[in-house]
Amino acid sequence: QVQLVESGGGLVQPGQSLRLSCAASGFTFSMYSVGWFRQPPGAERELVAGMQWTGGSTYYADSVKGRFTISRDDVKKMVYLEMNSLKAGDTAVYYCNAIDLKRNVAILPSWGQGTQVTVSS
Repeated sequence: QVQLVESGGGLVQPGQSLRLSCAASGFTFSMYSVGWFRQPPGAERELVAGMQWTGGSTYYADSVKGRFTISRDDVKKMVYLEMNSLKAGDTAVYYCNAIDLKRNVAILPSWGQGTQVTVSS
């Protein structure tokens, strides 16, 4: 069955960096666009970064553009999110999923447990 396992979160100070990882299994990973979502406390889940299945096109939310970089390794079935210059507003639980890059929505019904990112001084 589909499994998505996120890791790499933690508590960091503003301005620091983190690298999130997502291990995917149970579907033909290389044929799907993938993305990172985040859900701040009391807010809805939102897409912050996406990458086309070919590895060509990418999407970044305005709030993270220039600071976050998404990448993928189709051999290892992994998705990564490099997060630099972190801000308090980046505090959230981060999730990965396969996505429809035209509509910027998740397409797999299963979600992982997410990984908590807390940015605080």
